[in-house]
Amino acid sequence: GSEQGLLGMALDPGFAENGRVFVSFTDSDGDSQIVRYIISADDPSLLDPGSAVTILSLNQPYQNHNGGNIVFGPDGYLYIGFGDGGGQGDPDGNAQNPGVLFAKILRIDVSGDQEPYGIPADNPFVGDASFVPETFAWGFRNPWRFSFDRETGDLWIGDVGQNTIEEIDLIPTGTSGQNFGWSAMEGNDCFN
Repeated sequence: GSEQGLLGMALDPGFAENGRVFVSFTDSDGDSQIVRYIISADDPSLLDPGSAVTILSLNQPYQNHNGGNIVFGPDGYLYIGFGDGGGQGDPDGNAQNPGVLFAKILRIDVSGDQEPYGIPADNPFVGDASFVPETFAWGFRNPWRFSFDRETGDLWIGDVGQNTIEEIDLIPTGTSGQNFGWSAMEGNDCFN
């Protein structure tokens, strides 16, 4: 319903050896789940439901703006996009709140050294108590799709607009921590 369901899937960079698959979806309560599975030993075309490990769970206040795209970057870390939590105009003020997981692209280490995940030491806000340390970039409405340029490593992000402006945002390789402005801005226009 609405903007819910299966939202993303990413194969572990070591998939050929470890058979790990990461899935982003909303559960039956509408909350966001990032779950790791391993392919079935009996049928490699299936994921083994008994292997499920919840990596991250986020209670969603509304049905929309769940984000949900997940990709592994060229650095081997998992990038997760979450929207502002939904509702028109970001009624909960999540997009400019650095202390919540909403309205951000997160960057986490799921290599297995830490369970369920670790925080890369070079994430831009590690050590800043006002930010959740998973933050890679923030100030999004609903970064529902993003992709790394295979040649440059640049991160291109599709972010849904509120009224008139849809965004295609860019994080050049080697940079991070950008605030893309929602809900103060919609594209280049003032919003709130």
